[in-house]
Amino acid sequence: MVKEGGRKLIAQNKKARYDYFIEDTYEAGLVLTGTEVKSLRAGRASLVDGFAEISEGEVWLQGAHIPEYLQGTWNNHAPRRKRKLLLNRHEITKMERRVNERGLTIVPLSLYFKDGRVKVEIALAKGKKHYDKRQSIATRDAQREATRELGRQAKGF
Repeated sequence: MVKEGGRKLIAQNKKARYDYFIEDTYEAGLVLTGTEVKSLRAGRASLVDGFAEISEGEVWLQGAHIPEYLQGTWNNHAPRRKRKLLLNRHEITKMERRVNERGLTIVPLSLYFKDGRVKVEIALAKGKKHYDKRQSIATRDAQREATRELGRQAKGF
């Protein structure tokens, strides 16, 4: 069997970038069952309600939805079960210290295949206030309008 190369995006959590200030990102592996991997290969997953927590020196991804595999049998997986994240001990202690001291949250940003293995990009994030969200909307709209105007100028309008 030929080894898969590159990076193939499965799911992205756009809401996390809207709701949180992203401070630091990490790439982690996931402990999955066979039917979960098959379901992910079909491109079905959602990270919208997902978060990670550290308990007893291990990081667990909760709330991420990987639907049941359609051709699965009686040994299919539970869609919203806790999934263990694979990180180095140094990264876990660093994250745990920052979460406890500064009140940060660990949120998943994206889920993807990297060289045939499932990886999740997690971030240490701080929640935005309502006025911060309005500011990010205004910035995004101004950026969109600027690119739209550049396109008009390039076309000669």
